[in-house]
Amino acid sequence: MDFSQTDEQKMLQESVKRLLERSYDFETRQKVLGSGHPWSLEIWQALAEMGILGLPFAEDIGGFGGSMADIVAVAEPFGAHLLIEPYVASILLAGPCLAQSDSPAAQAQLSKIITGEQTAAFAHEEGKGTADPALVSLAATEAPDGYTLNGEKRMVLGGAQADALVVSARTRGTAPDADGLSLFMVDPKQEGVSIRSFVTIDGRHAAHITFDAVQIPSDRRIAEDAHSVLQTVISKAIVALCAEAVGAMGSLLRQTSEYASTRKQFGAPIATFQTISHRLADMKIAYVKARSCLLYTTALMDAGQAGAQEISILKGQIGALGRDIGEAAIQTHGGVGMTDEVSIGHFHKRILTINALFGDSEYHFRSVGKSLATADA
Repeated sequence: MDFSQTDEQKMLQESVKRLLERSYDFETRQKVLGSGHPWSLEIWQALAEMGILGLPFAEDIGGFGGSMADIVAVAEPFGAHLLIEPYVASILLAGPCLAQSDSPAAQAQLSKIITGEQTAAFAHEEGKGTADPALVSLAATEAPDGYTLNGEKRMVLGGAQADALVVSARTRGTAPDADGLSLFMVDPKQEGVSIRSFVTIDGRHAAHITFDAVQIPSDRRIAEDAHSVLQTVISKAIVALCAEAVGAMGSLLRQTSEYASTRKQFGAPIATFQTISHRLADMKIAYVKARSCLLYTTALMDAGQAGAQEISILKGQIGALGRDIGEAAIQTHGGVGMTDEVSIGHFHKRILTINALFGDSEYHFRSVGKSLATADA
């Protein structure tokens, strides 16, 4: 199994790096956040023109048929530059749900997403850390002309700005049944949809969305018996999020090493102090472990060999190692590491947010333990 990047993936990654280094430094990102806009429309359109928005989708629907390794190649520099654009929300979560549907409405919406004209949001989380789709409880009851949605989705990334919502709902059974799940495409402006927008700790826009007797036509049901679809989509998004986290860890390691080499106390760089040098070594080891786990899991996924246990190992490791690196970086920088003017705290917040999405490290480590115990029984 080959873990190295192909020449095409290296070129793709370098192209993304050059774009972000030229147009998306930390100060520019902070200006976007301060402007009140959820993200940079210029950067979003530039990514569309480069084909990055179409990367995960098949060629016959307007995409480029990219592999998981291709997505990881662009997600790492996204994390290294703290990209706030809704790539995971619109392109890796909502988009693939629309892509598996034959519905003309879903395909038309997907085309607009790929070109960057519109965005979609994935309304799935229900406030309990909904890592397993079987935990979904939002009800979709049958009506004369379709379905009626009642319930709430929480922490919907890009939900207030989305032109379409992909909503996971239960048409029968109760949580944690794997059967009875469906996916619906919902117009956020539809009667009965209430959206409460907010900004997350890592600067991204999200929303809590309430559905109060929302009427959905039958042709807007884009998947039935959707548990396996949801598992596949979420697993790929987890790998991409972990790649973002690894990119953020790399930036923390680099910036902390540079700071320790130039910051002096008692006439010497603090990097020469034994405590600091050991801390930097531990950060480097943690980063190498995290990136190695990422590349291994990516290769397994592209080979069709990544199961739930492998995804949980990756998510658990990235969450734990990322937290260690972030805390070490802040401790080395001192109080300045937590100020808004310095990027260190922002990287740490992004890593913590990624850890919280789709089950934190403790949840996934417990899942691995349960699966191993079952296998030994």
